[in-house]
Amino acid sequence: MKNFIFLGIVTALLTSCNVSPQQIEYGTDACHYCNMTIVDRQHASQLVTTKGKAYKYDAIECMVNSLQGELKDTEIALYLTADFRKPGQLMDATMATYLVSEQVPSPMGANLSAFENENAALKGQEEFTGQLFSWEEIQNQIKK
Repeated sequence: MKNFIFLGIVTALLTSCNVSPQQIEYGTDACHYCNMTIVDRQHASQLVTTKGKAYKYDAIECMVNSLQGELKDTEIALYLTADFRKPGQLMDATMATYLVSEQVPSPMGANLSAFENENAALKGQEEFTGQLFSWEEIQNQIKK
């Protein structure tokens, strides 16, 4: 009997610390940083900690600001952001290329959008104008 209880506890612990993204419930979930309801599928983002806790954001700039405040890089397992060209589909934020363009407003006003790679971002820049940034560069830009 003790073995079954022990096995049940171990199983519960392993499944509760699952490091994976959570589904964003658009129109229902609130941004962890600004508390606005997440509705924009092109600009949503998410952080998942090493312990499996997911933080959802309505804008990339909210996620980056959260990293500069309460959350530390060493606690984060996954950095995710929506692909501007594939709304609602999350991708690795550290591998994305970012476009800041006044022609593409984001929920918190930074006019910041993410593209899956530099080629996609260059096409976005041709279409909307603006400036391109890497993950590291956009974090520094938002700090200003």
